[in-house]
Order: sequence, then structure tokens, then C-alpha cells
Amino acid sequence: MKLKPWFIHYLQLLAIAGIAIFVLLAISSSSNSVYALPEYSHRTGESCAVCHANPGGGGPRTLRGALWAARGKADEVPVLPGVLIAPGVDDGAELFEIACATCHGLHGEGLFGRVIVNTGVKPEKIRANILRGRLLSGMPSFEGMFTEAQLQALIDYTSALATGQAEIPPLQYPLESPAFNCAPQSASVFCGGN
Repeated sequence: MKLKPWFIHYLQLLAIAGIAIFVLLAISSSSNSVYALPEYSHRTGESCAVCHANPGGGGPRTLRGALWAARGKADEVPVLPGVLIAPGVDDGAELFEIACATCHGLHGEGLFGRVIVNTGVKPEKIRANILRGRLLSGMPSFEGMFTEAQLQALIDYTSALATGQAEIPPLQYPLESPAFNCAPQSASVFCGGN
């Protein structure tokens, strides 16, 4: 009997919802603070970003981190096969924002992770880094977390950032810039003078 595609999609969503509920219950029932310990990273062979929302470690755990803790902090972080980071997303820029911007910056300018913009890194290296991660620099492996089409879209966008060819929208701030009415010669209490 062949299952209908909509039914398979429904089962996947149901599984993701169940895992999300498990994680929320695990996080909410924990009364102790979560601290990243370098020996856990060394013991498991994974970067802190695999188990923690903060790439530097500590703080809230990711789904894999919550499952790892629930299993008694074993020597291996559990793998979540078939769980996509962004189901249904196919735009490279949006995938970059979802999976990469927390560490590499929204425009590849580098935050916790390395700078990408205008570095000239090759698509093959980008693919290898996404799939294998970079343990020493803290980048986790994203193998199995994207469809092949998503992976290619992400590589294409990241490669465009690396070569300076990506169309980057200007940063938008929710507040208007203030109007300054002071001239450099009018140093007073009202114009920021000492």
C-alpha cells in the first residue's frame, strides 16, 4: 500500500510537534541552570552549538541537546534523522537567515562564526563545512537537515555572499532616526556639551 504524500507530510508534522512538546516539557521541568562545559564538547566530539541555542554554549538547549540530557548525557549526541530545519523553505537567503545568521551575521559579516562576505570561499568548501561542520571553530554539522534542493540554494546564496554578488537589503531599524538640531558650535546643556 502506497501512502499519499499529504499523509506522509501530516505524519512528519505530527512527529515534529511531538518532539517540540517533549523539548518544551524538558526545558520547563528543569529547575537547574544549564551551563556549557567544554568537557561535554570534547567527550561527544560535537561543538557547543549542536546542543545549545547560543553557539558559544550555555543557556537554552536545542532539540538534540535536550534529548542528549534526557538520555543521561551519553558520549554521543543523538542524531535526528529526517528532521529538517526549515521544511518548505527553498529560498537561499531565507535558509541562510534561519540556519546561519545567528553565528555568521545576517549578511555574512560574522558574529560568533567566521566572516563570509567577500572572502571568496568556494562552493565546494561551503558544502563541506555545512555537511561536516567545523568542530574547532564551533560550527555544527548540518548533514541531513536540508533537502538537496535546500542545500544547493543555501550554497548558492552563501557563495554569492562570499564573492560579493548577493543582493543584500539595507538594514532596517524599527525606529526613525532622531532629528539633531545642534551645530558643532552650539555646545550647551541641551546640545550635548559638557
